Amino acid sequence: MRARPVARRAAAPSLFALLPRERRTIAPGAVHVPDWLNLDEQSRLVDACRAWAKSPAPMSAIAMPRGGVTSVKTVCLGWQWVPYRYSRFAENTDGAPVKPFPNWLAALGRRAVGDAYADPEASRAYQPDAALVNYYDEQARLGLHRDDDERADAPVVSLSLGDSCIFRFGNAATRGRPHVDIELRSGDLVVFGGRSRFAYHGVPRILPGTADPTLGLTGGRLNITLRMTGLTN
Repeated sequence: MRARPVARRAAAPSLFALLPRERRTIAPGAVHVPDWLNLDEQSRLVDACRAWAKSPAPMSAIAMPRGGVTSVKTVCLGWQWVPYRYSRFAENTDGAPVKPFPNWLAALGRRAVGDAYADPEASRAYQPDAALVNYYDEQARLGLHRDDDERADAPVVSLSLGDSCIFRFGNAATRGRPHVDIELRSGDLVVFGGRSRFAYHGVPRILPGTADPTLGLTGGRLNITLRMTGLTN
């Protein structure tokens, strides 16, 4: 996540990219809000991600139990996700305590839930205590999976930064169909809870060269997901 050279220009937008996008309900309880973050907000989040990625407890690929390694690189806040549980320590890297989950990020999560659901009560009730910050280069993929290692069923908040991606959102019963593919762009918000809280989802493709050059990324996509773990210690 190095700073992008000023002279480099972004790819010209397609006609499709210039068309207005409307918020949509992907599935019951799952909402996509395009362009939720403005460019200044996105840039501040990119700067924060760059700081979080550093040691101690740095960003890294995660080794899976069957021997594979994720193509996505991850750094965690509040709680470290260790397949398939949470820890207060970065067990996949240097064993250091996980970086704290900032109050301002929790406030952003509450705002996201309130905006997605138009429900002030749901916003007030949302108290995220963990974040997974994932970095995708243009070759990275994330297979269909469910976020089901938490002890709470509160919504997941997902924020996209940098290059666009194809986001596949399925159902809670199976990795197979039905599913829907959505293009997520920088600044987009997805919130999924309720009947869709444990739906399978993944990222089959990154769309290189689609980020705004002023955002501060040399390429790739950052995704921040906020969660309530339901854990106390």
